[in-house]
Amino acid sequence: MFDYLIVGCGFAGSVLAERLASQLNKKVLIIDRRNHIAGNAYDYYNEHGILVHKYGPHIFHTNSKEIFMYLSRFTQWRPYEHHVLARVDGQLVPIPINLNTINALYNLNLDTSSVADYLNSRSENISPVATAEDVVVNSVGKDLYEKFFKTYTKKQWDMDPSELDPSVTARVPARNNRDNRYFTDTYQSMPLHGYTAMFNNMLSHPNIQIMLNADFKDIKNSIPHKATIFTGPIDYFFDYCYGKLPYRSIDFSFETLETENFQPCGTVNYPLTQLYTRITEFKKLTGQVHPKTTIVYEYPTDKGDPYYPIPKKENQSLYNKYRDLALSFPNVYFTGRLGTYKYYNMDQVVAQSLALFKKIASSDRLPLEGVTNGGRLNHAVNGHNH
Repeated sequence: MFDYLIVGCGFAGSVLAERLASQLNKKVLIIDRRNHIAGNAYDYYNEHGILVHKYGPHIFHTNSKEIFMYLSRFTQWRPYEHHVLARVDGQLVPIPINLNTINALYNLNLDTSSVADYLNSRSENISPVATAEDVVVNSVGKDLYEKFFKTYTKKQWDMDPSELDPSVTARVPARNNRDNRYFTDTYQSMPLHGYTAMFNNMLSHPNIQIMLNADFKDIKNSIPHKATIFTGPIDYFFDYCYGKLPYRSIDFSFETLETENFQPCGTVNYPLTQLYTRITEFKKLTGQVHPKTTIVYEYPTDKGDPYYPIPKKENQSLYNKYRDLALSFPNVYFTGRLGTYKYYNMDQVVAQSLALFKKIASSDRLPLEGVTNGGRLNHAVNGHNH
């Protein structure tokens, strides 16, 4: 008899498995339908000996010391600050848009004090801000919106930014300084030996058993367990009874080149040209020294693994129906990106799982049957606020 059956070996499930096993001495079975642990963060050495991320680039960054120190139990780190360039008007310019971007694009010589006035002169006062397009035009004006966001967003989501929720572009600010870093978080690092090695350490507790190539519905009735933590798609759990929640996926096209370097930084975006959105060169992320280099092209698509919940009000309303249905299921926790239909960064998923663990630990003195699912589910759904 397992105390917990955890569905999904990504960050959401693995953090909870580790905490429950090591801190509460619970017996945990963690399963995944794939043939590996680490979820979408899974990395491996390809046939050329280059460490690559199977599901696209994963760059760890957080402002939370708690999260960074927690993961530091399972990995050493390589300091890494991610830089992204965008190919616009025949140039490679920094993104997010900053002082260097604007000076290069418009052949200007602005300084930090004058760039704000310049952006204010270009921005349009839109009220209320109701769409992703409104956010950008309100901030930097139509021209920069057209150059950096409109076509890129159309490729990424197969929808015009005017159809999407403001959250899509709300976290892509324009900067008044020359900070070329993509992220500004306090902690920016890559696991020194890769993500899979970190997950191996996280799941190495003797109370944890791992089962791969396993579908939840095939084993849920044959393996005794007291409670379930489900990090897969919540609509799948309920047999799509209200319909499928829509996602965007990505086709990844890998290429290994007979050269040490391919591009000047980790990722180059293509907002105006090409069918792909960006190219990432893995050696720039990992610091690996190798005579060859491997890159990956990303082609957004509607088919494939669910990666990005599509941020539209009607989709959130559909998710809310599943969330409400889940309230009637005792001893089931829904958490993670797919379990709560929310696009989280890796650190946000860790925060959500640590918060959910604290909730479980605080009620552990009671029988599992004595814990209402409603409190647990609501906590999991709102965990990204922590």
